[in-house]
Amino acid sequence: MAGELLLDTGALIGLLDRSQAVHKSCAAFFRSWTGPIVTTEAVLTEATHLLSDLPLGVAACIDFILRAEVILIPSTEVSLRRCLALIEKYSDLPMDFADATLVVLAEELDADRIFTVDRDFHVYRIYGRKRFRLFPNV
Repeated sequence: MAGELLLDTGALIGLLDRSQAVHKSCAAFFRSWTGPIVTTEAVLTEATHLLSDLPLGVAACIDFILRAEVILIPSTEVSLRRCLALIEKYSDLPMDFADATLVVLAEELDADRIFTVDRDFHVYRIYGRKRFRLFPNV
């Protein structure tokens, strides 16, 4: 798949929770995006947990994934092993599991565009070398 955009938790929360400072920039970027969007089950799990205090937050999150036709990629044994290696490599940040799954997914898809508000993606590298292109620019 070429031209996909990886979806991170913070951007997903920013889109769905209008009280977030990044809501307007996330919404504006999302409206302009026309290509495929992919994420991991770990991102969905983290986002639903963080939205669970909002009325219908969990339902809104799942509904968004469905309506926006986000491609949800499950972890495999191979991807989990790579996540473990990345979490150990970036232990000084530290890297969380959802972020690790996105770096692994970027490697698997040869994708470098990520919809995120997480500054750690300035540090993470795809295959230890290639930088991510972060959207929106906040």
